[in-house]
Amino acid sequence: MPDAQLRPEPFIQQTAPAALEDLRARLRATRWPDTPEDAGWSLGTDLDYLRELVTYWAEDFDWPAQEARLARLPRFRVPLGGLGIHFVHARATAPTTPALPLVLSHGWPDSFWRYSKVVPLLTDPGAHGGDPADAFDVVVPDMPGYGYSDRPAGPPLDSVAVAGLWAELMTVLGYERFGAAGGDVGSHVSRYLGLDHPDRVVAVHRTDGGLPVFTGDPADLTQEERSWIDGAAAWGAVEGAYAAIHRTKPQTAAFGLTDSPAGLAAWIVEKLRSWSDSDGDIERSFTKDEILTNITLYWLTGTIGSSMRMYRANAAIPPAQHARRVEVPSGFSLFPGEPVLPPRAWLERTTNMVRLTEPARGGHFAAFEEPEAYAQELRDFFRPYRTGTAAD
Repeated sequence: MPDAQLRPEPFIQQTAPAALEDLRARLRATRWPDTPEDAGWSLGTDLDYLRELVTYWAEDFDWPAQEARLARLPRFRVPLGGLGIHFVHARATAPTTPALPLVLSHGWPDSFWRYSKVVPLLTDPGAHGGDPADAFDVVVPDMPGYGYSDRPAGPPLDSVAVAGLWAELMTVLGYERFGAAGGDVGSHVSRYLGLDHPDRVVAVHRTDGGLPVFTGDPADLTQEERSWIDGAAAWGAVEGAYAAIHRTKPQTAAFGLTDSPAGLAAWIVEKLRSWSDSDGDIERSFTKDEILTNITLYWLTGTIGSSMRMYRANAAIPPAQHARRVEVPSGFSLFPGEPVLPPRAWLERTTNMVRLTEPARGGHFAAFEEPEAYAQELRDFFRPYRTGTAAD
């Protein structure tokens, strides 16, 4: 039964005009670096594109309109583990069968924003070309230190601890049994929900297998798995500088990223481009308004530093935790733009994998890039696990 002492309170955020004026003043005063001729995106964020984006942010971006759009989602806050946790709780619209409760966990560099397009597709599938029987009650929390959730004052929480908070949140909302899904850091959280709460989690869906951590004898791996582990290491050597900073010295980077909105945009937009299925054209996957909504959430909440610190916490998770196999039914939708795609053998080794699909389009932010396809992946995967999950 729900804990009567924990009462979610409706949450509506309205940004003070002074905060937006300060943001615009900072954007207009940006001190730009030099860049080698024709560098483009080869050294990181492209100077010409960022100038264009920052000008739009300062002069044309309508944050109040985007804030009002996000406010159409039913949003709440509740105290959990000594922290105020912000979350979306959208109940199914007139399902023909009991709706399946589903907790969606986001990653970095984003927040509940990642799932803002897909929520109505999941709660009311009948209105979006789906079967009304596939409706979900959707819960999308902001992780501690992200979005509108509180920032931990002490050590950051790791994915194991966040999974425990999400299990508590689902209890507060009256859900004894539920599904879990996510990507990026949210993939890890969903994994630990399945590992630590197998009596409550009916199934786990993920859009990646995480970066490989293997503590056994390499001779036990298939050649495909060994090649993948080598490829992931090569990817990390070329693309993983951000993660090394997050794991080791996040506070150093946080000073500049918290003070400069242009710097914050450069840090985030390069990942949106390189991890999406954009073929190098970021606005093939995201409009300027969509990019800036995500970045403005980080700016106004001041959470870039606290979000990065979660990498440090996750790096300290003991190897024995990584070696545990998820025994609850697990499904994977591997979208083609995902940076590090695991082989089937690895997924079968580490989980009770019952379904693996490879959608035609989409990347690391699949729920935002291809919301219709992502919603259908969740409907198809969770369909066999819908019995006995109604709220108390």
